[in-house]
Amino acid sequence: MTFDLSGKVAVVTGGSTGLGKGMTVGLATAGADVLLVDHVACDETAKAVRSLGRKAAMVVADLSRMESIGKVVDTALQEFGKIDILVNNAGIIRRTPAIDFAEKDWDEVMAINAKTVFFLSQAAARDMMKRKYGKIINIASLLAFQGGILVPSYSASKGAVAQVTKALANEWAQHGININAIAPGYMATNNTKALREDPVRSKGILDRIPAGRWGTPEDLQGVAVFLASPASDYVNGHVLVVDGGWMAR
Repeated sequence: MTFDLSGKVAVVTGGSTGLGKGMTVGLATAGADVLLVDHVACDETAKAVRSLGRKAAMVVADLSRMESIGKVVDTALQEFGKIDILVNNAGIIRRTPAIDFAEKDWDEVMAINAKTVFFLSQAAARDMMKRKYGKIINIASLLAFQGGILVPSYSASKGAVAQVTKALANEWAQHGININAIAPGYMATNNTKALREDPVRSKGILDRIPAGRWGTPEDLQGVAVFLASPASDYVNGHVLVVDGGWMAR
């Protein structure tokens, strides 16, 4: 029963595709009902959740706008009555040499990848504190530890995610809330499409990964369930790397 999420309600941002969809299916398989949040409809993910016998609802929202925070939380409370689990997965990336990087690209990446993570966590925590229970899972990156190439704002935003995770754990653990982060390695998602299609970059990346392959959304399912479940009740403020061994090389 340690990993059982029956009766729990999860909110997952960026749930339409990729890592968000993979983690959502993992949470639903473990028994959670899910509110999916994205800038487009999450029909396929919702269908997958319902096929597992769980409830699914959706919110289409622009997470770069602060008014979307209230919309997400209000919908979760209206549809399910509570929020037990929040997965801050939504994120964007801009690839440009630092010398040419535009202010607009910087602000857009930081707004969704860092600002929204904090304020959506804050809004969800207000409900979690009423019940002295909650699990917040932020999606960081290997670029929380490394600088990357051509992605200065993305690296800055993911470094912020890691530090906010620790800061919130310091304050909210006393309220029964666990705040942790997952730092995925090189995953086969839309964000890495350009890298995977570049034969030189792709080979360089794969040569360093001991597992010898790109990660998949399914590789995050077990980790998400662990951090969302009672199995992780004494894990707080941690950034858990899932990278096929990249950081060990």
